[in-house]
Amino acid sequence: MLANKFCLFILLSVFAMSVQAGYQLDSSKSSLHFVSIKKGTVGEVHSFEKLNGSISDEGVANVNIELASVKTNIDIRDGRMKSLLFETDVFPTAGVSVKIDAAQLASIEVGDVVTMPLALTLDLHGISKVIQTELQIIGLGGGILLVNTMKPVMLNAFDYRLDVGIKKLMEVANLPSIASAVPVSFSLVFKRQ
Repeated sequence: MLANKFCLFILLSVFAMSVQAGYQLDSSKSSLHFVSIKKGTVGEVHSFEKLNGSISDEGVANVNIELASVKTNIDIRDGRMKSLLFETDVFPTAGVSVKIDAAQLASIEVGDVVTMPLALTLDLHGISKVIQTELQIIGLGGGILLVNTMKPVMLNAFDYRLDVGIKKLMEVANLPSIASAVPVSFSLVFKRQ
């Protein structure tokens, strides 16, 4: 009986370790920013405060963005972006996923800087699109990977049916224009589990 319990404990321990394997996003050290341009000349940097994600041992990376955590430094604009642009009551999150070569990922050591061309899949506002980009992955101490965009990723509001929300924002804020092309950049810290 004791042997059976011990075997069960070993099996559960191995299962728990396999579930926790891979990398977990450290949201407190990660950031995602985008730039909006209004009136043709006024650019402003915004961010999302709540991100979570992971990279599996197989190299599958997922990052979820809580759209209601948008931060523009103006409370009324935050509220308008949540309700009129992102429609967070219907679409509370956006998701980014990508498959990274697991062997290449495992070979990254402290001090290594690796550039990878990758096809990210962005799920936003009920629409899924593939985006070609280049990411830089840096091996840090303590089993940490830093993943950065090499250059901003350009998103077009029309691709995700966000143009309707942009028109609503223009009307409510009495603006002549808000650009539909939006540069996005991120810096993500993943810690080995």
